Amino acid sequence: MRTKSNTSTEISPVRVIGCGAIAREILAVCKVSKLDHVDLICLPAIWHNHPDRIAPGVREAVQQARAEGFERVYVAYADCGTGGALDRVCREEGVERIAGPHCYSFFAGNEAFAGWEDDLDAFFLTDFLARQFDAFVTEPLGLRKHPELRDMYFGNYRKLIYLSQMEDPALQEKAKKAAEFLGLQYEYRFTGYGDLATAINEA
Repeated sequence: MRTKSNTSTEISPVRVIGCGAIAREILAVCKVSKLDHVDLICLPAIWHNHPDRIAPGVREAVQQARAEGFERVYVAYADCGTGGALDRVCREEGVERIAGPHCYSFFAGNEAFAGWEDDLDAFFLTDFLARQFDAFVTEPLGLRKHPELRDMYFGNYRKLIYLSQMEDPALQEKAKKAAEFLGLQYEYRFTGYGDLATAINEA
């Protein structure tokens, strides 16, 4: 998915390569901050279920951006389960990425998230995952057809924490139902865009 904003005549354009799961949030940050020089291209959100695809996909997208003439390229991904592979690609390609192990951390604020020691047994949702819970959790894990698998996957979790980027009652209801489906306690925390906003503005 690609979304291109109007290119500023005063600031050189920046190609932002983002995860499709945070496309709405990146666009919202750009709109609020009037970052008209950002050219956003998003890679498939479903790659979070296949993290081995992220690093090579980002490398290809960076090289494509260079071929299109972009001198400034920024990667709007955390490590996202790549085990350091994405950082190696970023170093080799000479680009930076948003700091953090995953989007839950940078939405909450990486420093704050690191201190959430009481939440080690929590399963997290963002706005995207609350909206796409069936497509990204229920269906890939086969929980509708095989509900007995639920406790195998989630038996070590105690609660579900919904980290919301926008206060939407409909999404809160979806998150509550997800917690009920998984048999977990429900907790709601509004984060806004967290470190994502800072990172995109600095990029």
